[in-house]
Amino acid sequence: MGHSPGGTRISLRTVVGLMLVTGVMLGCGGGGGGGGSDTPALPLVPGTPNTPGLPVSPGSSDNPASAPSVQLLSSRADYVTGGTALIDILLPALPASGSAPALTATLNGAEVTGAFKPDPTNPRHFSGVVSGLQNGANTLVASTGGASASLGMTNYPITGPVISGPQITPFICQTQDFLLPDGSPLGTADANCSAPTRVVYLYQATSGGALKPLPAATTLPVDVAMATTSEGKAVPFVVRVETGTMNRGIYQNAVLHNPAADAAPSPMTPPPGWNRRLIALQGSGCTGGWYLQGSSLGANLLSGDNLVRLGEGYALFGNSLTHPANDCNAIVAGESAMMGKEHVIKTLGVPLWTASIGSSGGAYTSLQIADAFPGLFDGVFVSQTFPDTLTLANAALDARLLSNYFFSNNVAGFTEAQMVAVSGHKSARAWYDLALQAGRTDPVPGRSDPTPASPSLGAYQSAVWNPAVPGALRYAPLANPRGARPTIFDVARNLYGIDPATGFALRPFDNTGVQYGLEALNAGLITAAQFLDLNQRIGGYDQDANLTAARSIGDPGAIRRAYQSGLLLGGSGGLATIPVFDLSGTYDEDQAYHYQWFHFAVRERLAQANGGAQNHVMWRGDPAATSGASAQALANQGWTTFIQWMDAYKADASAASQRDKVIGDKPAAAVDGCFTRASNPQFIAEPQTFGSQPNTQCNQWWPSYGFPRKAAGGELAANRLKCQLKPISTADYAVVFTAAQLTQLNAVFPGGVCDWSKPGVNQTPVVPDPSFGPSPVNRVFDITSPG
Repeated sequence: MGHSPGGTRISLRTVVGLMLVTGVMLGCGGGGGGGGSDTPALPLVPGTPNTPGLPVSPGSSDNPASAPSVQLLSSRADYVTGGTALIDILLPALPASGSAPALTATLNGAEVTGAFKPDPTNPRHFSGVVSGLQNGANTLVASTGGASASLGMTNYPITGPVISGPQITPFICQTQDFLLPDGSPLGTADANCSAPTRVVYLYQATSGGALKPLPAATTLPVDVAMATTSEGKAVPFVVRVETGTMNRGIYQNAVLHNPAADAAPSPMTPPPGWNRRLIALQGSGCTGGWYLQGSSLGANLLSGDNLVRLGEGYALFGNSLTHPANDCNAIVAGESAMMGKEHVIKTLGVPLWTASIGSSGGAYTSLQIADAFPGLFDGVFVSQTFPDTLTLANAALDARLLSNYFFSNNVAGFTEAQMVAVSGHKSARAWYDLALQAGRTDPVPGRSDPTPASPSLGAYQSAVWNPAVPGALRYAPLANPRGARPTIFDVARNLYGIDPATGFALRPFDNTGVQYGLEALNAGLITAAQFLDLNQRIGGYDQDANLTAARSIGDPGAIRRAYQSGLLLGGSGGLATIPVFDLSGTYDEDQAYHYQWFHFAVRERLAQANGGAQNHVMWRGDPAATSGASAQALANQGWTTFIQWMDAYKADASAASQRDKVIGDKPAAAVDGCFTRASNPQFIAEPQTFGSQPNTQCNQWWPSYGFPRKAAGGELAANRLKCQLKPISTADYAVVFTAAQLTQLNAVFPGGVCDWSKPGVNQTPVVPDPSFGPSPVNRVFDITSPG
């Protein structure tokens, strides 16, 4: 091989798995240089279609006719982290002699040509992980034959932040409490909560059971089982588990890899057992999810269905800060997932697609990240769904106001049946259990509340803390008024903003103009006098969650930013163009607050934002809750159908839009349906609708119920944080008010009542990849300079 004056002449080794993920069509950077129709935009995986995707900058060229093109594969150019980046260089068309021109690559003026590896089957391609990026702006220049192309990149420290704003304080490191699969702790953290990266190997024995530590990396035990991947490859069931820290969270990824025979994992040498598909695992919960790193991911990568997925060849990854019980801030979670996927790509290569899986808190984490960070996930598979924790909290705040009125101020003589009608729920127990969830918005310790205790959830709990956070750091109105405040608002203060007078996070909750019990009034279930008294006395909250006689007025900026950030799920971002598969899991209309309306609210938001929700499939009922192999087989059908859907639309090379591909490539089994309640459950394929009408089989098995604001005339989507007001009109009521009552009604609602036919005040679509600093790209708000 010859040499050039500025570097070594090399060609690229085929990069197995280097396939972009989003399906957004990109041309070669710098014009491609006359490659013709046979010139691929990206490195190809042998035997697979060239699937373009990550919407990254391909670089610029000073001579498009003869220059190379440069493609960043591991992340967007604006969000590189950790000082390294996976980059592909495509040379212009070869001369007639077929000899590859010399290539030189520099990073910020320093030569990095040696980072790129040749492909002996295609001398036009070079690829490699380039290291040494400085924090801030970087430029990589690729030159050949006197022409060059450049790629600008902005790098951020692996400790973060990138787009989530100033990191929250206090913050408790827990690497010493995080146990690796072999039982040893991750290690002692430094000031950034960082600890050394650890890699351990485990294997599945032929006898089955949990994974066992691999005794040695040079030889395999005689009892190692074999795994058959989704591509039909038989490989030893040996799992590589990497654990480390990024963005102040603890990350972990896992994949089949045999250290005794396989090359070290890299984008150029991906593990033979990897099926080139990636799964992001989210955690659960939210209450108590503040001010700590977390001692677990909230989802075990190495057990249950996740162990099955590993055996099928999927790579899995997660972060302790995508577990809402550690971090109830969806933007920090999205930032952590973005960095985690980037690291996986730089370790293994670009996957064919990435799916996110989550239940309960993991469901809304999957949905919110997918929507606010388009292209990060190519599909979501969720269960026990909520749209977001803000929707749950807002509904709970309404329910708690009802509890306070009915159990402290019920001078109008509401019966329990009337109370339930006003709440919109199936039963009083369901309404109580929703009201208990208002505790996640209440920072005051030891608060008493009239809401009855729940057999499963206990009594109302304010100021819920993880024991890892020392008591001396915690907020108390008198004893420690500047302490850390344990609420979903304060943990996301960078997004909501703060009140300069108190230092507390601003709040979006607003019930101005809400006519509680309107549907019950119009149905003749409560009297006009009861309706008026309820709405006159319902009250609201202050910033400390104290009950007030006046109604709540949400901060306009906090409301707007809740939409822009995706803290209130909108559905117009990434969710518009990917499969969303909702397999219900637990459905409980009587308690435990996993109500069916949350699932339907997600669908309604998708439909409102995109003119339809054809990319959303809902299966109601939980066959896995029933014993028997047939029930488990039915439960597994959802995952199988989802995977078929993912593979189908990602393989679609047509010129159709991604949304059209997702809708048009749905498998026949990807239709709405429900499971019967039986020891041998059956699947009923029919459209899923909210309520009990039409009287379909699924609505007979699984009737669904509402919530206080829907019972006040609001929408099922529950996405109007603050309603626009309209003048009071007697035509809106099925009762005739007396003159005195009409005077009272106007006094209760002096500015008018909610007009649910209009968008909410400051309601706006999500900003794709929203930034709250330090990144200036798509900057929504900077808490350090709110003006």
